[in-house]
Amino acid sequence: MSNVLRSIIVCPDQALSTQLEQELAAVGGVAVFRTINHYPSIPDLVRTLRAHAPDLIFLSFEDVGQAEAVIKFLEKESEDAQIIGIHRAFEPSVVRTMMRLGVREFISFPFDRQSLTDSLQHVADRLARKPAAYLTTTQLFSFLPSKAGVGTSTLALNVASALARDPTGRVLLSDFDLNSGMIRFLLKLQNTYSVLDAVEHSAAMDENLWPQLVTSIGNLDVLHAGQINPSLRIEPTQIRNLIQFMRRNYRSMCFDLSGNLERYSIEIMQESKRVLLVCTPEIPSLHLAREKMSYLRSLDLADRISIVLNRVAKKPLFTKEQVAEVVGAPVIDTVPNDYEGINNATASGTVVDEKSDLGKHYFQIAAKLTEAKIPQSTGKRKFLERFAVPNQPSVMQR
Repeated sequence: MSNVLRSIIVCPDQALSTQLEQELAAVGGVAVFRTINHYPSIPDLVRTLRAHAPDLIFLSFEDVGQAEAVIKFLEKESEDAQIIGIHRAFEPSVVRTMMRLGVREFISFPFDRQSLTDSLQHVADRLARKPAAYLTTTQLFSFLPSKAGVGTSTLALNVASALARDPTGRVLLSDFDLNSGMIRFLLKLQNTYSVLDAVEHSAAMDENLWPQLVTSIGNLDVLHAGQINPSLRIEPTQIRNLIQFMRRNYRSMCFDLSGNLERYSIEIMQESKRVLLVCTPEIPSLHLAREKMSYLRSLDLADRISIVLNRVAKKPLFTKEQVAEVVGAPVIDTVPNDYEGINNATASGTVVDEKSDLGKHYFQIAAKLTEAKIPQSTGKRKFLERFAVPNQPSVMQR
């Protein structure tokens, strides 16, 4: 086996799972990311699978009925993830049940090292032909300012909030403006963990650590930028690991970028389905939007770019068509200027009233991004009432 297999163990018999882990360490080629010493509930199993995306599950058949329920769920959640059945003794009836359920490999205690090696090689061969695949989203949207101060963070927050009105899945808003991140201020967030912690732990991210990093507001999770740290270096592998984790756990994701076109920002935009280039109807903003569009075109990102023309007066200096021609990209929406509405929302630490003209535009953008109708609630009060900061013991020192 040339590649290390990602695995989890589901085994209520703790002594048996410990013995298996020891044998796997001796054989090599397998990384055990989680050992669950009980048959998990479906929600717990979902979180574990989406956090770790295992190639292989070692599943105890101590309780055949419970094991069968796990297998049936795995068939829905993952294509081609492999299962090795384990048991404290070789029992023909258990083996027959496993075969009926489609489990091709079985090992029993005491674990014979050669049998374990053979089973792992069989699994690796099947995965080489068809790797395990998990449900992931393509709904990843980046918000890029033409210049500082054009309202990108406010736009990203309100569009993410609109996306979160759809009850079919959770939405993530991440603030990757590491020098001037505003999301924490706009929502008055108290969580001390941030993007920096997520990046640092990206290779070992799991279902226990992640809830501590984000703040949940109804159906929206928010990961803020944290303290200003201009010297921070983020490697592309860290971004890719983090986004892979996010894709498995969210229906839609919004990234608020700085506009400085850092290496990690380029990586995020390359992962994005759409990039919203935000500008205002002013000559300096339009000039820089055109400059950035030219650079993004050189990276083969032009077909993902749409313009949001923000803070548009009732009698604009430039039409939508003129802006599209100047910048060189289609305009997805022209958002009206409403300083009073935005200031009221900022003072309250919430989003713009969705019943206002400005709020309706945010919902229109969300609907255009997902090509779906986004349901609206009764107003911003619900947003505040559903505000909840996770209160869990820290595992950051792991």
